[in-house]
Amino acid sequence: MSKTTDKVINLMEKEQATPNNKCLPKENIYKSLASFQQECQVIHKGTKGYGYSYADLPSILSVINPLLKKHKLGFTQLLDGTELRTILFHVSSGDTIESCVAIPQGVQLKGMNDFQVFGSAVSYFRRYSLSSILGIVSDKDLDAAGEQVNSKKNQPNIKFEKGSLTDLQFARAVETIKEGKYSKEQLLKTFELSNKQSKALELC
Repeated sequence: MSKTTDKVINLMEKEQATPNNKCLPKENIYKSLASFQQECQVIHKGTKGYGYSYADLPSILSVINPLLKKHKLGFTQLLDGTELRTILFHVSSGDTIESCVAIPQGVQLKGMNDFQVFGSAVSYFRRYSLSSILGIVSDKDLDAAGEQVNSKKNQPNIKFEKGSLTDLQFARAVETIKEGKYSKEQLLKTFELSNKQSKALELC
């Protein structure tokens, strides 16, 4: 047997003998994350929102940071335009898991200006993105913190075209008004009346 053949056989034997020593892609971070989840308790400090309660971000960090350090995990959360990117990383191997969420725009909350609303939204999505990527429970409900109100500047300006009435339809509408089942205001709001019909409506 040649020396070259001996070398090939030796290499093949070494690879077959040590397959379990090679980590699969992201195996390190998943193992560490699983160990972290086994130790991390349900985090619920009872901070009150609108009809629900939750653990705020400082409460979550005070619980998870020592466990993340123990299991060689870390995270960072980056603002990228209107998106929040959460990156969980394994310190030793450099393995990462990422998630990204779009922060809704044009939302209004009672008693808050635009900057306060944005800050509240960032804090809200930081909490939930972090809880989600770590697989932990930090609240009793999934409602957003704050009472949302309609934003007029973001609502489409829709104009409805009024219909018209024949003389017969108008006469029936007048009878209905006289019976108290309909009002002049409703008729004017819904239909475009002719000059003749408008004058007749004033007299009834």
